[in-house]
Amino acid sequence: MRRSLAQKLYKRMNDNYEQWTIKDVTSFVASLIIIFGGIIPYIPQYREIKRKRDAEGFSLYVCLTLLIANTLRILFWFGKHYETPLLIQSIIMIVTMFTIIKLSVNVHNRSQIIKLKERVFTDLDTRFFWKWTDFQSYLDFMLLFAVVGGFLAVLIEAMLGIPQFLRNFYNKSTTGMSISMVSMWTLGDIFKTCYFIIREAPIQFKVCGVLQIIIDIAILTQVYIYQKNTLMHSQDITRAD
Repeated sequence: MRRSLAQKLYKRMNDNYEQWTIKDVTSFVASLIIIFGGIIPYIPQYREIKRKRDAEGFSLYVCLTLLIANTLRILFWFGKHYETPLLIQSIIMIVTMFTIIKLSVNVHNRSQIIKLKERVFTDLDTRFFWKWTDFQSYLDFMLLFAVVGGFLAVLIEAMLGIPQFLRNFYNKSTTGMSISMVSMWTLGDIFKTCYFIIREAPIQFKVCGVLQIIIDIAILTQVYIYQKNTLMHSQDITRAD
């Protein structure tokens, strides 16, 4: 019985092994290179800073650039899923950059003979931007950047109805606008917002969802407010035809 079970397990493992083609192996290796290849150049730099106890020769703006680029890439993933190795690469790169920043800040602070006044992110002094003396400030800035970036991404979608609202407002009429379209906007936004609430999505998704519903309702309210002007405008068009 045990031998039979062992034979079945061996056969299954052997079958899975045989299913791995050269293409699969190549794809797997390529994914590993994509994931870890980007951080390899920074390993010697990290060791150099740690060995010499000197971070002056390395620009932390390199870290800033990569942190922003990879944070935006991750935010983009929530809108359109791309290949998983690229997502993992961004996460690992962010961790790597923060690791180098932490080491650089510690080394810089230890090398100061005279203790300088602490420069932190909350001071809002542009002269010392990305030259802060504590690691937490770098974390706080990138967290704020990620929150604002994510909020802007969903806020732009939330502004979908604004052009239509303004057009109706300037024309004092809703002639030419499809009420069915706006009604479907409203139903879709209500469903989406309820989904965000039930699924406990980030707060910015909920806020922007409610904002979309308010704009949709405002446009539908214009239909009622401008109904006389809309009717007169439609009659004028009919007479002209």
